[in-house]
Amino acid sequence: MTSPHDDPAAARPLAWRRFVKPAVAAFLFLLVFLAVRSIVRAFDPFGIGKARGGETVVTQALVVGKMRTVAQLVTSETTVRDVVTYENRRLGSTKRALVVVTARVLAGIDLDRGTEVAIDHEARTVRVELPAASVLAVEITEMRTWDEQNGILNRFRPADRDTIFALARRQLADGAAETGALAHADTSARRLLEALINADGYATEVAFRPAGARAVEPGRGVPLR
Repeated sequence: MTSPHDDPAAARPLAWRRFVKPAVAAFLFLLVFLAVRSIVRAFDPFGIGKARGGETVVTQALVVGKMRTVAQLVTSETTVRDVVTYENRRLGSTKRALVVVTARVLAGIDLDRGTEVAIDHEARTVRVELPAASVLAVEITEMRTWDEQNGILNRFRPADRDTIFALARRQLADGAAETGALAHADTSARRLLEALINADGYATEVAFRPAGARAVEPGRGVPLR
């Protein structure tokens, strides 16, 4: 009796079957590869095709990095001096104080208040929304009392000093906002950010959200948030 191994004609079908599964697997792999490549080329979510073609692709991480750079550049520290008038009335008796305050005021853009970035790669546009500039901190360096008057039934106490300190910080913060320094910081931030992103070939739109209340927390050098 002749076995298939002894008959060359019978061995041919067996040999052919050995290559069927690898050939089918290779064909399926090729189909999957072509399908994935077509999807990547069509949508290019990571900008791979553009990057290989030598075209600059702006990503959200890149924009956030530029925003942080701009926020550092427009942050300013200014030494200011102001006169604070304090008056308190109790039991029909009034106490007053006139205090000259010197402080360092830090103003700029606090990115921790939230930012938004929207990128349209097809239109090559970037829309950035960030908080408006605000007074970040006030550090009082000197307080000098020029005039202090006690009331007959209302004399100065340690709590009055704390109140004057908090009042001075709030007055200095409001004064910095009224000088136009914050508006100047916003304008500078917009121009710098537009210049940095436009250099990558994207049109840029920068919008600012109101910073909200700039309350001054009691205590020396505490950030205003």
